[in-house]
Formats: sequence, structure tokens, C-alpha cells
Amino acid sequence: MKKFLAPFFLLSSFLVSAFLPEGNEHEKIDPQVIAQLTDKPTVAVLVLMNADTDLSAASAIRDKASKGQFVFSSLQKTAERSQAALRNWLDHRKINWQSFWIANLLAIEVDEPTLLQIAARADVKQIIANPWVQMETLPEWESEQTEFRGGSIEWGVEKINAPAVWELGYRGEGIVVGGQDTGYDWQHPALINKYRGWNGSDAVHDYNWHDAIHQINPLNGDSLALPENNPCGLDVTEPCDDDGHGTHTMGTMTGSDGDTQQIGVAPGAKWIACRNMERGWGKPSTYIECFEWFVAPTNLSGENPDPNMAPHVINNSWGCPLIEGCSATATELMETVVNNVKAAGIFVVVSAGNSGKNCGSIDDPAAIFESSFSIGATDSRDSITSFSSRGPVIYNGNTYLKPNVVAPGQSVRSSFPGGYYGRASGTSMAGPHVAGLVALLLNAVPGLSGNVNLISTVIEQSAQPLFSGDGCTEFPGSAHPNAVYGYGRVDALEAIKLAETQLSDTEVPETGAALRVFPNPASDYLVIESGKPEAKFQFELFDYSGRPMGTWNIQGSEVIQTAHLPRGLYVYRVRQEGAMIQSGKIFSINTKR
Repeated sequence: MKKFLAPFFLLSSFLVSAFLPEGNEHEKIDPQVIAQLTDKPTVAVLVLMNADTDLSAASAIRDKASKGQFVFSSLQKTAERSQAALRNWLDHRKINWQSFWIANLLAIEVDEPTLLQIAARADVKQIIANPWVQMETLPEWESEQTEFRGGSIEWGVEKINAPAVWELGYRGEGIVVGGQDTGYDWQHPALINKYRGWNGSDAVHDYNWHDAIHQINPLNGDSLALPENNPCGLDVTEPCDDDGHGTHTMGTMTGSDGDTQQIGVAPGAKWIACRNMERGWGKPSTYIECFEWFVAPTNLSGENPDPNMAPHVINNSWGCPLIEGCSATATELMETVVNNVKAAGIFVVVSAGNSGKNCGSIDDPAAIFESSFSIGATDSRDSITSFSSRGPVIYNGNTYLKPNVVAPGQSVRSSFPGGYYGRASGTSMAGPHVAGLVALLLNAVPGLSGNVNLISTVIEQSAQPLFSGDGCTEFPGSAHPNAVYGYGRVDALEAIKLAETQLSDTEVPETGAALRVFPNPASDYLVIESGKPEAKFQFELFDYSGRPMGTWNIQGSEVIQTAHLPRGLYVYRVRQEGAMIQSGKIFSINTKR
């Protein structure tokens, strides 16, 4: 493919110059859009509008439901206001459009003259290609007949200590997991009783299922692009899986069939889902549509969105590689979408990819985004698998750590459509372990709900450190964290212990003048406050390994800047006249470090 890159860009440049009006309009159109018009009359594009939405206030909203409502309302108002004129223009020309608010854009299919007219509009920011891209092939995929397991718990579930959390009484009850994948066999014995749309006798799919597949992908090789070519059909009104991948991932998150098939990390959680791929092929618009639906699920008609029905965590096992047409502008758009989902208080788990053992091989959306929680894959010995992609990620001029953590992803047994079970390997099998862990964590510590940064920090800080001989720059395998294992292999029991013990209110000493230390978690600053203006203290801060981070002499109260602190857990000590009178722990959730 690389040998065609130079002719591709030369042709694109010529076409842009030849057909676009003078001015900066040519800068708005993705070169891949122009290239697609050379051999077909119309092209599918995403038209990104100029108006943006300020969601910064969402971070100060503690309640997840209120946070989600704020994000939904703010984004929807911006889209309605800024898209109105273009929608009317398209309607007048009888051009079908699909509106999105999770990012301010419309999906349309247009010919060349229409494309040029849209590009010339002042309210249009960018026109982006919307190609079909294929999901990675898994390193291992093997179905088997249903068999009795006698209550056996799958090795990955055991490895991350989920059964120990169950013994504490936390199985994910009250938590909703979202799956964005190839679809789901909702009537599978291991999944049916976990589906939020099933009450034991009747199914209600409104607000619990959405199908973002509205057309057959011509690249699948069918002779005719007809709905019947897909085993599920199009716009289906109940969960269906046309590939098997999604059913397998959901089993690892929530699956169990009584005492016979213990395949899921959080068997007490409920699940909802969106199909974003047509037999393993998706488009930026299908991924965006699912993300939007998760922030504010709708009924089956796509009406009456309700952010109160949103999940707590979404598992993602798809990619949008540059080599398959997902351009740099499409990547930036997807990052905006993921950032907005995170702002709504929803935790986004993304598989790191199966591109192998080279440093920097985590290179596809959405695993490369800082807002995504990216997961590598390990085997039963806690060794990184040969296929698991490595970090670090270099994106938009920044270099940062990926994966965040690792989880079991080698020969993972889970549900398969038709009531079967099967084994698969891939980071797609690792990610669901972490999504299930999030459900257990929020069941045990509900106060974490909606605080995505703090959930990330708890999972990272409680992971079991792992090391390797790989020398990936900036995050070598000998360091912790590193670009092979991130912060390490996740541990559900340790995560809950950390959240329960370290997030409690600071103990007030029986003697001496106590200080209030807040906010906790902190990002840019800490306030140390005493009820006695004349009291003098010494405030000492250490990272969790005991390394000193600073000492401050305080009288009464003081604000300490903490924006420079990497994300993690810190210990503080307060001394008065040499004697320690108070200690505690602070989380830094600064995402810039």
C-alpha cells in the first residue's frame, strides 16, 4: 500500500486545486474525500460544524446523572442552533442527512458540486471522510459445544481476583455496562438474565439496545448490498450478533449461567448495547452514533433521549486505522467524541490492539486517546502476549503512557452466539475484564460513579506492577509504569481496598489543631486550612513510594499548587513543633502529567 501514497496525494492536490473555489475552502476538505470522487459519483462524508461547546463546568458536577444531563443538554443545544441552516439547505435539495450532537456534525452522501458548495459555507469547519474500516483479526478464535463446567470460574476472572470481591458481597449490582461491538446474542443462557431489557418474562429493548448499522458494507464482498446479506439484517430492533465477537466480550464482562458457567467478572451487573460494525466492518459514523446513544439512550425509534439511562462504563474493541482510510482529521473528531463521553461521567475502556511487540504499536483510535483507558493483554503467567500492542503513544506532538494497564487476554473462554462457548485471544478479550472490574468497583464504592479520572487512578494504583526487558523510550520495561504493562495487571480486590480505605475522610486527631486538606482528589491545587489563624504547621508531601515531593511551612491556611504532580496516590504528614499530628492520603488526578 505504501507505494501508492505519493500518487494518491499528488492526485488529491490536483483535484482540490482544479475544482475548489479560491480561498481557504480547500483546507476544509479531507484529501481522502477528493480521492474517493475520482472513481464514483458520490462520497460519504462527515460535515463538522464551526460551533463548539464548553463542557468545562461538567468536571465540577459530582452526581453522575446531573453530569450526564448537563453534557447532553449543552451539546444538543449547540448542534440544534448551529446545524439548522445547513439542514434546511440540504432539505431544499432533497439530500438526506443524519445529525449528531456528541460532536457537532452531520453525516451525508454528496456529489462533487454539492461538496464544493458545502465547503464554501462559513458555518462549516471541516469535511471528513467516512470510510468503512475493518476490525482486527483475533490471534485465536475457537468455538465449542456447550459443556457443563461444574461451577468452574474462568482463569482470567480468577487472575484479577474477582471471586474475592464477590465474597465481600459485590458482584456489580446496580451498575450498567455498555458494549459497543458486532452485536450480542441477548438470549444466550449466560447473558439473558444480565440484559437490562429482560425482566425474566418479557423483553423491553427501548433504551437498552441500538443498531447503528443502516446499510450493508460493500467491502464485505456480497454480490448485492441487500439487507438479507447480513444474518441480523439492518436497523434491527433487538440485540443480534452478526460476527460473534461482541457476544464473547459481553460474557467476560457480565456472563454467568447459574453455577455452571462462571465466565463474567461482574455477574451482578446489567448490560446494554449498540451494534457498531457490519460483520466486523464499521465507519466513524457508526462508532460516533453508538457513543452518542450511550450518553443519552433512546427508544427504538431513536426518540426521547434520556441520559439517566446511560451506562457507567463502555467496552470498546474496535479500531479506526489510518491505513484503512481513517484520516488524521477523523482521528481528531473521534477524540472529541471520546472526550465528551468522558465529560458525561462514563468510563471508556478500549482494547490496545493486536499489532505485536514493537514499541509504539498502539497507534489506532480510540486506544491512542488520553481520555481512553487502554488495555493490553497478558497470559496466565502474567506475561505480556506476543500480539499485545505496546506504547508509548505519540499523538499531536505529545508522548504519553499506554497501555494504562493489562488484563488476561490469552485463550479466554466466554459466550458464543447460539448458546455456545469458545476461546479467543486478543486485547479484545483483555478489555472486558477491566470493564467488569469497573462495575465491581462502583458497586463497592458508589461515590466513585461519574468520576472517570479518579476511577482510572484507583485501578492504576492498585494494579500489580509488572516489568520487562523492553527498552521503549521514556517508559522502559524496567520502570513502573512502563510501555509494555502500563501500571500492571489489574486486581479487583486491591482496587476496592484502595478505594474504600484511601478515599475515606481524613481522620481528625484527638489532640492538636487539625487541618482540612482538600479537594481530594486534587488536580491543580490543594488547600490546607486550619481553624486557628495563628497556628503554625509543617506540611510534608510524599509520593506513594515515599519520595519527598515538597515541604511547606504554613500559618493558618495556604494554597499549594499541585498541577505539576503526576497522576497517582500521595501521602501527606502534618507536624507541629516537630511532632506529627495528622496524616492522610491524597489522589492527584491531573491528566496533563
